[in-house]
Amino acid sequence: TRPRHGRRMAGAAGGGARGLRTPPPSAPVSWGLTLIVALFGALLRIVRLGEPRAVVFDETYYVKDAWTMLTTGEPRDWPDSVVYDGASVSPNIPFAAGDVDGWLDSAEYVVHPPMGKWLIALGLRLCGGAQHVWAWRIATALAGVAAIVILIRLALRLWHNMPIALVAGYLMAIDGVGIVLSRTGLLDNFIMVFALGAFMLLVMHRDWSRRRLFAAHEADPDARPPQTACSWYRVGAAVLLGLTTGVKWSGTYFFAVFCVISVLWDAWLYHQAGYRRWFLNAGLGSGLLAALYMVPLYALSYLATWIGWFIHPDSYMHDWALSHPGRGVAWLPPTLRSFVEYHRQMWQFHTTLDAPHDYKANPLTWPLQIRPTSFYWEKPSGHPGLCSLAPKSECVAAVTSLGNPIIWWLGSLCTLVAIGIAIWRRGDWRIWAVLAGFLAGWLPWAQYLHRTTFTFYSIVLLPWIILAICYVLDWIRETCTPAPWHATLCCVLVVTTLVSIFFYPIWTAMPVPYEFWLSHMWLDSWI
Repeated sequence: TRPRHGRRMAGAAGGGARGLRTPPPSAPVSWGLTLIVALFGALLRIVRLGEPRAVVFDETYYVKDAWTMLTTGEPRDWPDSVVYDGASVSPNIPFAAGDVDGWLDSAEYVVHPPMGKWLIALGLRLCGGAQHVWAWRIATALAGVAAIVILIRLALRLWHNMPIALVAGYLMAIDGVGIVLSRTGLLDNFIMVFALGAFMLLVMHRDWSRRRLFAAHEADPDARPPQTACSWYRVGAAVLLGLTTGVKWSGTYFFAVFCVISVLWDAWLYHQAGYRRWFLNAGLGSGLLAALYMVPLYALSYLATWIGWFIHPDSYMHDWALSHPGRGVAWLPPTLRSFVEYHRQMWQFHTTLDAPHDYKANPLTWPLQIRPTSFYWEKPSGHPGLCSLAPKSECVAAVTSLGNPIIWWLGSLCTLVAIGIAIWRRGDWRIWAVLAGFLAGWLPWAQYLHRTTFTFYSIVLLPWIILAICYVLDWIRETCTPAPWHATLCCVLVVTTLVSIFFYPIWTAMPVPYEFWLSHMWLDSWI
């Protein structure tokens, strides 16, 4: 039996018969171009990173938790109010002004694992402490830059076309959700970059498996197929997905979905190479073997993020088991019994959270950015910045977690178009690279429509929104002559760039006239 990797496999790797074929650049050139786009994205994220000088949205939890973890080992409670300049105010006011030592001795009840806060704490440690506002946010900014690099390399591996790969990185660099979450000390950027890095490793595992299987079958078609379950790529992916879950529990869905897709890819490669009983040998045998080491690695990586909780006897609920004999999972040692009960309470919190909030957003609307989250809104005194252009207008400064509408609306449409293209092609393994993020980062939220959720959670979808655009762009490149391909590419880049320039001030708290801010509210639900 000959390997089944004829015309369709060739077409999937490069341009079609009519498509524009671009020779792959050398590694130094491709990495140089990658870093140029990443540098551009870094400038959008790091310039004025200390603005606004205020505790923005959920920074009130994560930044202050990170600071107390860095200084005491565990998150500490903060008073509801403090006296500052003769008035009773939120502790956020003196914290933003540099008075950062007002925590209490009691441990705080936190409802997310510690990994993301330790990363924020690392930024605080390396950049001078919580007295510097930009130090709160440097870790998330660097995570956003890393995501640009990873996405470019992933797109290049999927489509073997440098212009498409650079488009992927550029769209990531200029998108509003990516910029806002990179300029704010929240956790969700870490979920996105860890999950994206893990998926990149699983695609690398697929390429490694393909080379092994096709080479082995060419050498001896009757020999037993080589084992492709184990690789360092999957080891790294399991660790990164454990760390993803160590930021927020939603990482569990990424682990489940990504591993299933990886095993299905392996099985299909056995089939394409020409091996018989491909699903039984690869889908079941390879999948079970992979699970035997990936699941423990995933679990251990997650548990490693809780080391601080285990080693500090005054951490929250550390001694719960000693004060509640006979309760919980009785057969566990006391510390583990306390740990399990803590997790049970966290689970109850997350699954029953339905408190009203002005910016609560139905998860089904996230890809269309129907109800963006207002992170910050102030009316600066005087007329600084762009407000000087309209001295008679009211001046405002806002941080609105709103994606570039063109990128998100086009990406949502391209996702549907990409599915149609993949069906028309009678299968294309790369469609799962487009759908993976939606299946893991969006679909599971359908079971929590009653829960209080926010559109900025959609940062985990951003790479896959962009990959959907790239999928359709590659199809146009393969099926059309150069003229429409170039016209489409230029149109996408020009329109998305102009829209990002227009929205950038309200993503980054630049003082602007009120009328200018209002002109960005294209939908009533954006206000």
